Amino acid sequence: MNTNYAVNTSRVLGLLLMPFSATMLPPIFVALWHQENTIFEFCMATVATLLLGIILWFPFRKHHREIQAREAFLIVALLWLGLSLTGAFPFAFSDHPDISYIDALFETISGLTTTGATVLSDIETMPRSILYYRQQLQFIGGGGIIVLSVAILPMLSIGGMQLFRAEIPGPFKEDKLTPRITQTAKTLWFIYVGLMITCALCYWAGGMSLFDAISYSFSTISTGGFGTHADNFSYFNSPLLELLSVIFMLLGAINFSLHFSAIHRHSLRHYWQDPECKMYFLFWLCMVFLIGLTIFCHPVFSNVNSLCIKTLFQVTSFFSTTGYFSDNFSVWPTFVPMLLLFLCLIGGCAGSTSGGIKIIRFLILKKQGAREIKRLIHPNGHYIIKLGHNRVEDKALDAILGFFCIFSAIFIFLFLVLIGLGLEPVTAFSSLVAGISNTGLRIGTDPESFAVFSDPVKMVICVAMLAGRLEIFTLLVLLAPSYWRY
Repeated sequence: MNTNYAVNTSRVLGLLLMPFSATMLPPIFVALWHQENTIFEFCMATVATLLLGIILWFPFRKHHREIQAREAFLIVALLWLGLSLTGAFPFAFSDHPDISYIDALFETISGLTTTGATVLSDIETMPRSILYYRQQLQFIGGGGIIVLSVAILPMLSIGGMQLFRAEIPGPFKEDKLTPRITQTAKTLWFIYVGLMITCALCYWAGGMSLFDAISYSFSTISTGGFGTHADNFSYFNSPLLELLSVIFMLLGAINFSLHFSAIHRHSLRHYWQDPECKMYFLFWLCMVFLIGLTIFCHPVFSNVNSLCIKTLFQVTSFFSTTGYFSDNFSVWPTFVPMLLLFLCLIGGCAGSTSGGIKIIRFLILKKQGAREIKRLIHPNGHYIIKLGHNRVEDKALDAILGFFCIFSAIFIFLFLVLIGLGLEPVTAFSSLVAGISNTGLRIGTDPESFAVFSDPVKMVICVAMLAGRLEIFTLLVLLAPSYWRY
């Protein structure tokens, strides 16, 4: 690699790791408030992360150069790896939970990628500071650590558009809410934080404790799924809280540019006018009806109200890739859990905190399929694919078709690796879906826990979680020999 690229990459990584060390300070205040003995561990983690950032930055502090497009892929991948490795320090240093570094790394990656899968047991007996830190990881990852970073990069003489394009989910990465990328990042975070605060207040008013309300608002808006109770959302046994959660999970799964338009123009019509959002809601309603009807035909719930609320909650949880559960869905008719797994593979809207392949890709793929059928009937016809009033360029079509092919190939490869490591096919499939879709729930008696798996299996799931969060291409491009030849 060119020396200038390596120097700039090291400098940027150091500059981004140093502020990340400050995110380990809030749990210290939680520990002080609850008089817990985890203060030293968080202090050690803060200092270690800060020192690593300084080591990477200080030797190259006077090197100033704009980030190039190819460089951004490496920075994004290394940044997520660096955040995961250093973010695991509090778990690894703590005596409770007493877990290996591999488990600590798994928990951190699961949090930062908003997957919500866990290797921890006896969650309710753990220090509040540790539980808060888990939830905070989702909050950071959900907003997109790169989007947060580009809001401050101009002050550090670093351009941020290339980083923003490499990290933000969805196929149309050139779109910006405001003319300047810095303002775009700040706007996204103001909306994100505003939704989180509103969600926390609603949960608090709905009966949660203040600590639970803040914790679950982090994981709801980020569509993460971590909880502070072993029974997840079923702990509260509250239809009101489940309905509130449905609303905010849907808001987290919608393109944040639509939230911006609704606030800026004081109108809600943009949600329905957007083709992707419209398809998402229509498909969501169809799945709620189909799964509700399936469960109704089997004596799972004693009354219709419970059936409606549980169905609405669980469908939304999977379709938004949040990963909450309020009932043991594995005992529902077999058709339902399998359909839910495919729902989380589809995922939410582009530009949201949701994981999965994204609705917009399926929408365009459907239009492309319809166009090919028309071409078979009328070979000389000329057909244009549009989203709303906008034409979809061939470049975007090629990228989406390529994404589907590579996603399928990666999925099959990791699936076979998991089977080779000793997992049963159904367990391997559901666990891989949970990881690569960033949902975190699998089929089984303990759908959120991955503690029973071996370390190699956990590392494969970690790769799947990172690939899903960065939408595969960001990581895969680094494996291409041509990437390193310049």
